[in-house]
Amino acid sequence: MATNTHKIFGINGSYAVLSSRKYKISDIIIQTGSIAERDGRISRILGHYGGYVRFLPKIQFKQKFGDFRTQGIVVIFSAKIETTLPKMDNVEGNHCLLILDRLEDPQNFGQIIRTAVCAGVRGIIIPKHDSCKVTDRVIQISQGAFTEIPIYEVNNIHQTIDLLKKEEFWIVAMENSLKAKDWHKIDYKGKIAIVAGSEGRGIKKIILDNCDFQTTIPMQGETNSLNVSAAVSAILFERLRQIS
Repeated sequence: MATNTHKIFGINGSYAVLSSRKYKISDIIIQTGSIAERDGRISRILGHYGGYVRFLPKIQFKQKFGDFRTQGIVVIFSAKIETTLPKMDNVEGNHCLLILDRLEDPQNFGQIIRTAVCAGVRGIIIPKHDSCKVTDRVIQISQGAFTEIPIYEVNNIHQTIDLLKKEEFWIVAMENSLKAKDWHKIDYKGKIAIVAGSEGRGIKKIILDNCDFQTTIPMQGETNSLNVSAAVSAILFERLRQIS
């Protein structure tokens, strides 16, 4: 398990980090007279972090963080990176994991994290190499949702899928192919892992071949594919509809 240091800006994201109590806080920087200083949620939570809070005059704060939309608050914290999946052989009922293979765009990654939380996904799996990491930008785009879902960085997606299969997960790949069923014709109930590929390269063949099913979202018009975050959203909320 490794640890990374991150910054998050803005009231909602900062409050999510501070209220989760899962992270080691190293600095809370607030602009004097800002909306963050006047926000009730922020003022109440600061009582738990008195030794880490610094107030800066507007000019000094803007000199340090003027390139960002901060609402007057910046939180610097450390987050541990999970590298080992917990055993899930005893998990029962509806349980969904999301696997992202070679995802490259932090904008998409951040949006997918937020969507996954809203859709009841229990964890996100990413490869250690050849993939977008959990960066400050990803965290910012997720708007605090990253605090609500475990993200596992594994050495080998193919081997991880083999492990999940042994623990009775069905594996569904999001892929445009002749083998693919329409997205709403797949049964997403039970223990399931959904695999999404990169924006340009898709899912690696070795991983695709190891999946139990393939699913696609048919398009109309001249555009032949959705943005990956939009496609993931459609699939995850179809699953949520089925299990609700």
